[in-house]
Amino acid sequence: MRTVAVVGASLAGLRSVEELRNQGFAGRIVVIGEEVHAPYDRPPLSKAFLAGTLPAEELALSEEDFDAEWRLGVRADRVDPRAGEIHLSTGEVIGADGLVIATGGRPRTLAGTSALSGVHTLRTLDDAVALRADLQAGVRVVVVGAGWIGAEVASTCRSLGLEVTVVEAAFIPMERALGPVLGSLCAELHADHGVDLRLGVGVDSFSHNGSRVTGVLLRDGSHLPADVVVAGIGMEPSTDWLLGSGLPLDNGVLCDTGCVTSIPSVVAVGDVARYRTAEGNHVRHEHWTNASEQPVVAVRNLLAGTTVDSFRPSGYVWSDQYGVRLQVAGETSGVDEVAVIDGSPDDRKFVAEFRRAGLAVGVLAMNNAKLFGRMRRQLAQPPGVTIPAS
Repeated sequence: MRTVAVVGASLAGLRSVEELRNQGFAGRIVVIGEEVHAPYDRPPLSKAFLAGTLPAEELALSEEDFDAEWRLGVRADRVDPRAGEIHLSTGEVIGADGLVIATGGRPRTLAGTSALSGVHTLRTLDDAVALRADLQAGVRVVVVGAGWIGAEVASTCRSLGLEVTVVEAAFIPMERALGPVLGSLCAELHADHGVDLRLGVGVDSFSHNGSRVTGVLLRDGSHLPADVVVAGIGMEPSTDWLLGSGLPLDNGVLCDTGCVTSIPSVVAVGDVARYRTAEGNHVRHEHWTNASEQPVVAVRNLLAGTTVDSFRPSGYVWSDQYGVRLQVAGETSGVDEVAVIDGSPDDRKFVAEFRRAGLAVGVLAMNNAKLFGRMRRQLAQPPGVTIPAS
């Protein structure tokens, strides 16, 4: 293998470049990134950067270029993996005998808002800059979606002293990820900090003055005045440029257990990769840890020309909301029991264990990083192995 193209210049793309060099690849690496910015850290976009306490220059993920050719502000329009060609928006064609797909995803938007100013999504640095400019004193903010991003944006807006309403179609926020009891605790966090939380209701339409949003009409008939609306309703994997490539696509790029596609010279990593688990299911994760961990395995398999290793996710996710740090690791769905083993949810400091058939498969902590770290390491150990307290 002489040339590897990495399409996507965010965290998963950068980690792939690092791993190519760490694992001994001395050939040509070409990185294609649609954004003009060098790789930067996304989690602070909804928190410290949005609040104005972290400057953009401190978001940079690396100061090294790893002797790679960086084509930023350029889109990959299509790929012919059999011919080893990536066609760029500039008209250039990159020849490569290895391809890493790390294009991530695009946020879902709210229907009927494309022509309205004051309506935002939050995925990129430019998104965060535009949203931050709108968060002036006295504005009323409506956040649609009470998942991780929506909750963090709501928390940041409250820290700025803004009036915030969160709209969530589910009756319990984060129920699919955390279960009903801990999901209800997330609802309480919003209430603790004066956020108006509307649950079990969807958005019907938007009022406006012709060009700018002025409110959100809900399906129960209520109207929420709004100067700023933020959509936190998930994302869709960026696979449009892969249509016609022959690569299997289904809610992402389908891969085997080692992030290898049906073509051994093509791997996928990060939010765009939908890989097969040991149980035979295909899953796709949308979080920082996955984008950071997956390239180690994917690059090893790419350089080997076959799948020699399988990806084993840590399932680690964290979120900072209203001065509270939430940390999750392992599996939290399809469990039989959720047990609080330390502290109390009422005190907003506790650790809960997710169990399946009596076995701990996941852990969640609120403001208890030390015990969480120990239990997270324990999850990764074979049965019967105990990590001593430190």
